[in-house]
Parts: sequence; C-alpha cells; structure tokens
Amino acid sequence: MIPEAGSAKTPAAQPPGIRLDLVAGLTAAAVVLPKAMAYATVAGLPVAVGLYTAFLPMLIYALLGTSRVLSFSSTTTLAILAGTQLGLVVPDGDPARLIVAVATLSALTGAILILASLLRLGFVASFISSPVLTGFKAGIGLVIVLDQVPKLLGVHITKQGFFHDLLSLAQHLPDTSLLTLAVAAGTLLVLLGMERLWPHSPAPLVAVGGGIAASWFLGLEGQGVAIVGLIPQGLPSLMLPDLALVEQLLPGAIGIALMSFTESIAAGRAFADSSEPPIKANRELLASGVANLGGALFGAMPSGGGTSQTAVVRAAGGRSQKAGLVTAGAAAATMLFLAPLLGLLPYATLAAVVIVYSVGLIQPGEFRAIRQVRTMEFRWAIAAFLGVLVFGTLQGIVVAIIISLIALSSQSANPRVYVIGRKRGADVLRPLSPEHPDDETFPGLLILRPEGRLFFVNAPMVAEQMRALVDQHQPRVVVLDLSRVPDIEYSALQMLIEGERLIAERNITLWLAGLNPRVLEVVRHAGLADHLGRERMLFNARAAIECYQAMPAA
Repeated sequence: MIPEAGSAKTPAAQPPGIRLDLVAGLTAAAVVLPKAMAYATVAGLPVAVGLYTAFLPMLIYALLGTSRVLSFSSTTTLAILAGTQLGLVVPDGDPARLIVAVATLSALTGAILILASLLRLGFVASFISSPVLTGFKAGIGLVIVLDQVPKLLGVHITKQGFFHDLLSLAQHLPDTSLLTLAVAAGTLLVLLGMERLWPHSPAPLVAVGGGIAASWFLGLEGQGVAIVGLIPQGLPSLMLPDLALVEQLLPGAIGIALMSFTESIAAGRAFADSSEPPIKANRELLASGVANLGGALFGAMPSGGGTSQTAVVRAAGGRSQKAGLVTAGAAAATMLFLAPLLGLLPYATLAAVVIVYSVGLIQPGEFRAIRQVRTMEFRWAIAAFLGVLVFGTLQGIVVAIIISLIALSSQSANPRVYVIGRKRGADVLRPLSPEHPDDETFPGLLILRPEGRLFFVNAPMVAEQMRALVDQHQPRVVVLDLSRVPDIEYSALQMLIEGERLIAERNITLWLAGLNPRVLEVVRHAGLADHLGRERMLFNARAAIECYQAMPAA
C-alpha cells in the first residue's frame, strides 16, 4: 500500500519536534562552540580543548540527563575554577602537561559527582544560598573580565591575584597594541550590537567568523596580533588521567563538582516547562558525573549546564535532548573539517567573547533586590563577592560555603518565640504585635509558640526567651504550642523537662498543645507525657483556651 502524500509514513514528513530540535541544536552550536573555545583560553588551555568539551560531555548528557533542553558544555565559572587549579599543578603552562592535568581534573570531577549520586546527595543543589551564589558569581565575573583585558590590549602581565593584577594592568597600559585593541573593539561592537538587536542570536559565531576573516585578509599575525595557531584536526585521542596528580587536584575537583552541579540543576530547572517531567537531582548528578568522566578520557575540561546556551536552545524551539546530540555532532564536524581555519582566530576576539558572556555573571540588580528584602543576606552576598577577589576563585568557593553554613546556623540558632493572642470577635490565633493592639489575651494564661526544629544549638536561646516572657507575664498556666515545631532533639527535650520542673516550683503549670506526631512520639518515649497527664496534653491552642476558661477562678 502506497502511503498518501503528507501522511506520517512518508519519509519526507518528519515530526515537527525533530525539525525544531535540529534547528535548535545547530543554533546552539553557533553559540556554544565559539564560547567553548573562548572558555578554554580562560583556563589557560588550547582552544581545541573547548571543542572537545562541547563534544563528548554534550553527547553523554543528552543520553543520560533528565532535562529536556539543558546544554551541557563548559561555562565561565567552571573555566576560571579549572584554570586556577591547573595553574597550581602546571605553573609553567606546558601544553602537554596541561592536557594530562585537565583530563585528571575532569575525571576527578566526574568521579565525585557519580559518588554523590550513589550517596543520594542531590540535596546539595541548594547547599549554597542564593544570595551567597550571587556574590560568588559576581566575583568570578570580575576576575574573568580582568583576566581577559590584557588579551584585548595585546599586553602580558604575570598573574598574582586580583588586586595585584589590576595594578599591573594599569602599569602596562602604555604598551597597548592599537591593532589588537581595534580587533577587540570590532568584536565587541558585533557581539553587543547583535545581542541587543537580536537576542539569542549566533553572535559569537559571527564574531569568530569575522575575526578569522580579518586575520586571513589582513595578515594580522604578521602585524603583531596574537592568533590561536595550530589546532589538531580530527577527533580527540584517548587520554588517561595521571594518578600522581590526584592528591593535588582533589580539593579543587570537589569545588568544581559542587559548582558544576549547582549551575546545571539551576539552569535545568530554570528552563523546564511545566509539561515536561521534573528534573531529578540524583539522576542529574549521575549524568553530570558520567559526562565529565567520559569527557576526561578525550581531554575535555570540566563541564556543566550553561544558562545562556540553554536559553538559546529553548528560544530556538528545542524540545528534547536531540538538540544536544545535534550540537555535539556540529562540534565533531568542526574538529574534522574546520580546525585549520580556526587557527587563524585572534586571541583578542576570543577575549571579547569571554568578556561579553561573563559580564552577565555580575548582576547589580540582584544585589539591590537582596538588600531591599533583607540586609543580612546582602552582607553575605558582599562577603562572598569579596572572598573571591581577596582569596581567589577556589578559595572563594570555600568562603561561599562557610558563609552559607554560618547563615544557616544563624537562622537555625535563633528561632522566634511568639506570644499568641486571639483576634477579637473571630476564632483566629496569631502572634501579638503592635499592628493588632486589640487582640485579646487571657489573664493568667500565656500561650507561647516557638517556630522551627528545636535542637541543642538553639534550645538555650529558646529557653531564655521563654523564661523572660514568663517573668514578664507571671501566668498561672503556660501553654507551649508546638504546632510549628517539626522535631525536637534530645538536648532540647531535656531542657523542656527541666524547664517544666523549674516553673512548677513557682506554682506555674505547663501544658503542651499541638504536638506533631514526631514530637509526640519523642515526648512519650521520654516519659514527659505520662508526667503531665492527658489533661495537660491538648490537641491545639484553641482547646487549651477552652480548658483554661473552664477552670475555676484562682
């Protein structure tokens, strides 16, 4: 039977989703491949390593990842982190040793991510708080921009830290190559103009193509403009990690793995459509780990999901990871056929690409938004920002994590304890506040409501707040409303038992109300429930008010 024209069985009639993914994959390739080469230079690596990173990691993630559109390759953050770590183990910048070192670093990153997947550590996606991440990325962005400015000017400085490099750059300004600066300025105009007039356009491809054309026709290398030089043609060869470097690279690999997963899960969730399956954190760890480990065997640098390149895939209509497969195929084709042409690319062009797509990491608007809501979190963001500039990029991750942990500890260690009243004329219980001066209370009855898990860190502070409120109100009965307490740890429970004994000596009776099942179980096992008796264990605060009002007057 001959199928009718236009039927689904006609070979020429492809499902619209495949066409959309094909277009999205090619569009993403026009953005991802030039940026990947540029990011390789950020890490101090040959540009070919950028192409390797846009090939196998992209291919593996497309087969294993749970995000429909995440574009998995190198990113600005991972590039600068990798470059910092590689500079420690290969200070002389020897290309052969760098390739072995980056393969080892990527393999370690992949192994850490796979191990985290096996241990079900997907929750680490939220390990660094949003304000701290804002500050960290802004610091990274500033470091990358300063790192690339000498290439725009055609000068060389010895890198010794952000503030020292800034001073050194100022001293070398008279040595600027005007022709190199002109190439960089032209690239910047193309990139910024296209991004402004045509968002998510293949601006990097146009800029790179223009740089190669200018280098070819004007003979820029002979006039003192640095170019990329020879790029090996063909697919990457097998590269085995060097076990002797594991001990030196492991600390950096842990930080890179954390940032790779954090960026990937954030980008995947940001561009997930409501009709698509949810992003599975532990599966993402596995996919990211295998992608990095597989890429390491072919000399790729550490990789992760990129927000800007994923936005291109989504904007171009990408619907599945077939778009990622197309991008990986474009990377392979580039390595096979276009490598000699790419050797003419000026470094100033690549530096301009890096700067344009790294400045987006610096978001003053996010700092303002954080400050508008909470001053404390704004201080955390500034501290993380300064941590990168003062201590360096890898140490900046440690600073960011420490700040996040301090922030978490600070919030957990200081839970509020509210005095509860009832809205006059309504059956609504709420914390007393100056905004509701007419809320009614009950003489001799004090209802206290702590919020959050009670454990050994915050128990003394909670006990101190309760003690002060009891001294202030001098009640006959204290009702401890535990409806907002999901769990109570042993040390906190012992303080509760001791507190009950102390107020009993003052002829004050303690009632417990609103216990969650987990808290109730702990209270029963400790014998406190038997000690209080059923009459002092109430279903909720409303029941406590009714029982108190039914009591005979003192």
